[in-house]
Amino acid sequence: MTKQLKRKPTDSHPRESFPLNREFRFVGYACLLIFSALLAGCGKGSGTGGGDHSLRELHDRQRAIDLELQELSHATLNSGIGAIGYRSINYLDADHPEWIEIDLGREVEIDEITLVPTLWRSMRSGFVSDGFPQALRVIVGSDGPADNTLVADIPDTSHLLPRVAPLILPAGGTKGSRVRIEVDRLGTRAFDNQHILQLAEVLIFSGEENVALHREVRSSSNSTDLLAWNRDCLVDGILPYLMNSGRGVASLAYVSPTTLGDEPSMTLDLGAPVEATGIRLHAVDQTDTVPQAFSGDFGLPGSVRIEASDHEDFSDPLPVTIAELGSLYRIGPIMEWSFPTTTARYWRLTAIDPFVSSEAGRLAARLGFAEIEILDQGVNRALNAIPTTSFPEAPSSRRISSVTDGHNLYGTILPLRQWLNELARRHELEAKRPAVATAIARKNLQIRKQLTLMIGLTGLLAIAVVGVALYSKFKAVRLERRIRERISANLHDELGANLHAIGLLGDLAKDSVDSKDDLLDIVDRIRSLTERTGSAARNCANMLAAKGVCEDLVEDLSRDSDRILADLENSLSVRGQEHLHQLTRRKRMDLYLFHKEALVNVIRHSGATTVETVLESVPGKVSLRITDNGKGLDGAPPASLRRRAQLMGAELSIEQPEAGGTCLFLNLKTRRLGFR
Repeated sequence: MTKQLKRKPTDSHPRESFPLNREFRFVGYACLLIFSALLAGCGKGSGTGGGDHSLRELHDRQRAIDLELQELSHATLNSGIGAIGYRSINYLDADHPEWIEIDLGREVEIDEITLVPTLWRSMRSGFVSDGFPQALRVIVGSDGPADNTLVADIPDTSHLLPRVAPLILPAGGTKGSRVRIEVDRLGTRAFDNQHILQLAEVLIFSGEENVALHREVRSSSNSTDLLAWNRDCLVDGILPYLMNSGRGVASLAYVSPTTLGDEPSMTLDLGAPVEATGIRLHAVDQTDTVPQAFSGDFGLPGSVRIEASDHEDFSDPLPVTIAELGSLYRIGPIMEWSFPTTTARYWRLTAIDPFVSSEAGRLAARLGFAEIEILDQGVNRALNAIPTTSFPEAPSSRRISSVTDGHNLYGTILPLRQWLNELARRHELEAKRPAVATAIARKNLQIRKQLTLMIGLTGLLAIAVVGVALYSKFKAVRLERRIRERISANLHDELGANLHAIGLLGDLAKDSVDSKDDLLDIVDRIRSLTERTGSAARNCANMLAAKGVCEDLVEDLSRDSDRILADLENSLSVRGQEHLHQLTRRKRMDLYLFHKEALVNVIRHSGATTVETVLESVPGKVSLRITDNGKGLDGAPPASLRRRAQLMGAELSIEQPEAGGTCLFLNLKTRRLGFR
């Protein structure tokens, strides 16, 4: 059984054994670093806001915004003629305090305050808010000043504008009986750049109920008492929007036949007695064309008398309220009235002074609503109630059941508070979406730049790889040549010198045939030299692997001098011997072989009788000087010495002393700068 021995790797292996790995490792590391940096940059860009958000996060945010927008009500604006809102007196500059105070008549828990801006048709931007305050505070108060609570303080509203949507101010259930809006910096009126306070509506929600509806309003100033502009318009419940929820099934508003009789009425059977605190009427859609066919009052009587009863025949009618609709400034898409809590099952709406239109050249009375809601604290209790009329029905696509089906021309009718919150949320998301889209575009541009850079660097790296491959091929060919030269030099310098020494010792053996002791000594020396020659022959391809060679350079040089110059007078001087141990084994081996070849050349060609060798070593440099008293050299040093000097990267020169002989100089730098 043969046991395989593994040699422990040491620095004795020649670096030339790895001709290609170093350059490819370098290029590989460079590629890895560059691509890692680029991928990290792309990951950060895909994976700048923007800001610190990744591209995937931005796309997810954009998709989330789009999905949420699909579920929100649309900001569809009203048109025609109607009440606009409240307007203060106007000023030349903005720094004039103004205030509005709404008396709720009782103390309630206030959850939310909604400010609806007055809208202006801009020639460039479409509809935008007009005269909205630049800074405002909202205070909820009770009987004494100590009971005042600040629920909103916005020192700068610029980040909220432009807008058409309502502004929602959470109040967190603050208790109070009045709400005061204080303005320190007025907004700008678009058409004349005067500074003014304008609002279309203020809604104050306690749960689902608008407790500000038709309440008393006081203000620091009032520019006019026109029907379209006055304090009452601020809490009349008429908004500049159409309820367009964008979901659910569309339903055509109910419109009666032309034969109504005197004081036509509608009765709603709620199925059981319910408590009610208000009523909300949705006007018939005034066509969805521009312009409209009607002013907004189609089908609406001058006033509506509302009664309640627990009996279907209304034998004991309970008067509830009268909704006045006799003016276009009291009519809107949604109209609401509140009244004291009333409990009843049957509710009757009687039209006083019905609407009369001119259709096909004749007068015709009509009664119609898109929806009738009986409200209990803002919640509709009349949904899907059974409606009946006091007049005969005629076949029509507009069915009486549509007044309680919970739908209008645009889909589902939402609770008022939810609808306004959705409009505010849509405004918020639509304001955010362009910023997200801009951040995505910026990230994509950054990624495209990085990709372009990556492609360029990939091309450069490809060129570098090709260049390294060609260089490595060239280096491999050169290294192969150098290995052949080194093997040849080793064979010549080591084996040639040894064989020449053996020949010399053989000649000495002949001369010592009469002296047994001298002969035996010479034979032992020949035996030792033949063993070294055999070892050198085995390791000539890689002498660094040979054990025991050049472990002590000075000892090896001295031994070779004694063997090769056995019959000559020779001397060896060493200076700076402590620095020789710092040389690599390759350097020591090259010096050793150069010295041996130089001595062989002296023996063969010079005819010298004395040889002097001086080896001097200092940090970074080694010099070797060999001087003989022979016949000298004509021209350049021998080719074998030049080859050995070239292999070791040393400088070789010769001098011819005046006294005769030859002086050979070898200078070897042991510290070199270069590409490793």
